[in-house]
Amino acid sequence: MVTTEALPSSKIQANEHALSDVFNAKFNFSIPDYQRPYSWGQEQAAELLSDIQDAAERSPEEPYFLGSIVLVKTAGSADADVIDGQQRLTTLTILFAMIRELTIDPELRGNLQSLIVELGNKALGLAPKPRLTIRSRDSEVFNKYIQSQGSAPEIQSLDLEGLATDSQKAVIGNARYFLTELTKMTEDERLDLIRHLLRKTFLVVVATADLSSAHRIFSVMNARGMDLTPADMFKAEIIGKIDDSSKEKYAKKWEDAEEQLGRQGFADVFLYVRMVIAKIRGHRELLLEFKEQVLSPHLKDHSADHFVDHVLLPYASAYSQVRDANFSATHGADEINAWLTRLAQLDNNDWVPPAIWALKEHGDDPTWLGQFFARLERLAASMLIRRVYTTPRAQRYVELLKQLGNGDGLESAAFELDEAERSETRLALDGPLYQNKRVVKYVLLRLDETLTQSSGVTYAHKYISVEHVLPQNPKEDSQWRQDFTDDERTIWTHRVGNLLLLNRVKNSEASNRDFTHKKQGYFTGKNGVTNYALTTQVVQQEAWTTEVLENSQTDRMKMLVKLWELGSVHSS
Repeated sequence: MVTTEALPSSKIQANEHALSDVFNAKFNFSIPDYQRPYSWGQEQAAELLSDIQDAAERSPEEPYFLGSIVLVKTAGSADADVIDGQQRLTTLTILFAMIRELTIDPELRGNLQSLIVELGNKALGLAPKPRLTIRSRDSEVFNKYIQSQGSAPEIQSLDLEGLATDSQKAVIGNARYFLTELTKMTEDERLDLIRHLLRKTFLVVVATADLSSAHRIFSVMNARGMDLTPADMFKAEIIGKIDDSSKEKYAKKWEDAEEQLGRQGFADVFLYVRMVIAKIRGHRELLLEFKEQVLSPHLKDHSADHFVDHVLLPYASAYSQVRDANFSATHGADEINAWLTRLAQLDNNDWVPPAIWALKEHGDDPTWLGQFFARLERLAASMLIRRVYTTPRAQRYVELLKQLGNGDGLESAAFELDEAERSETRLALDGPLYQNKRVVKYVLLRLDETLTQSSGVTYAHKYISVEHVLPQNPKEDSQWRQDFTDDERTIWTHRVGNLLLLNRVKNSEASNRDFTHKKQGYFTGKNGVTNYALTTQVVQQEAWTTEVLENSQTDRMKMLVKLWELGSVHSS
């Protein structure tokens, strides 16, 4: 336990604390203004809640660790500047507050509020004090809507665009998300959740009284390629189990693979191999799970050399092909590498374990691999477009790995999209696609590639930006406001039929010009040539009207539905 009794500047303490021991009078957290803003979005908030719920359901009595926080904390004081851990502490505070907002039990409501605000003492003239003070620019919003009771109705009706900072928008957005998810639970289920949070959920608190020491700790804990990785520790154990006459040979094999992938890339292989072999999502440190789930049989059977030759090196080679899109074969290599290049444009790497499994098990069959990656990309694209969060996304790939391991191959049911998933994908594609920055560029690149009718198109431009034809903010006297009503602009501006790709940095002034000026200069490069089929389609139009835009939307939706086999455009 971190105490306030003796914490000299030369002393560093690191101990695990249940959340009930973190959100109390022992700590008075402050986020220094020099720290970056609160930035966790709905995906991170969803992952946090899902992971805690999974832990509570899977092993109600087993501790669940949320990682570490680094504090500057002086002796004899509860005051603690947060050097690392702002995102978790802030999000947990929001979660506590939203459970508080929904409970019908006055006693529980008071208990929850005491986690968020230290109660005052009227007799001593002490005012209530927040347990967490965030950056001054955002503290007023945080205090009003999170740390104060009775805020739920205002949170739901608040105009996010009226908030001053992205941090404030993130706070309110996550509060709304928690309200939505917690409302699906009963009062008893929410009580069980808060009890698991306070009793069985832990943080490792690292504290020092010296700011420079705290930053050194933070740097060491977050350094890439400097501190020991689990791979280093596995190497010592595995090579140590190999016969003395072969140790040097296997150490060289190991080091050659690490040199090929780089230190971090090689460390990533162990994460992916754990998922391929264990076929469950990771819940604890890799150091523990990999040894239990992957290494133990080889160490017990004295087959460490077999692990290197038949597990580690083949998967390291497969990961190299995935990461660098450098699959080679006598035929079909270009197609496979095109699929790998597409998948690499996704905003997550959860698809990598099935991919390296396929390359390891079927690397000699490019025809089979082509069909496999087409199915994998369809599944991955649909989950991207539907914004499936980390936990259910990982679970889908786990299920796929199980089915692949059972021999289902290309017929694995986890590849398939049911009607609800196809419908949800169509609806997302037909909506204001531009507003989801993680999705829109991927969709447009796939659409552009489809228009070229070539499977080997690459987009090696320094910049690739997404631009509107009908602009977001046309000037009051522009032709756009004559050709489109405000309602029409609201309907059409952000949809796929109104978007194109440019290989240049955006120019706000140019993007608001009338159509003729935009297509003659802004939408074309040297000699009036565009680099994208989507852009060529637009430039060929004489005018950009509601009729043209509607036709563009219909045509593009038909192409996307056909590309990913989503059923019918009109069946949503």
